[in-house]
Amino acid sequence: MLDVKLDKQPEKFLRTCDRELFERIAHKLKELKQNPVPHDSKRVLGYEASTFRIRIGKIRALYRIDYGTKIIIVVKIDYRERVY
Repeated sequence: MLDVKLDKQPEKFLRTCDRELFERIAHKLKELKQNPVPHDSKRVLGYEASTFRIRIGKIRALYRIDYGTKIIIVVKIDYRERVY
């Protein structure tokens, strides 16, 4: 099981979003602890080697996996048109 850590931008996004969206994102991030690379995740080109993205409706979450320290670092959470 891996730990999930948030960067500054994802923390700010989660503080400003509404409760329903917050719960949907939190549920998806909890699922990442069990399965860090689910079948619907995709590797993101142009970022570091182990950067992936997951869809949460219109929201995209970009995250990196560090298997050495067993940490998933969520780099960015935002709407699709602003995340890439």
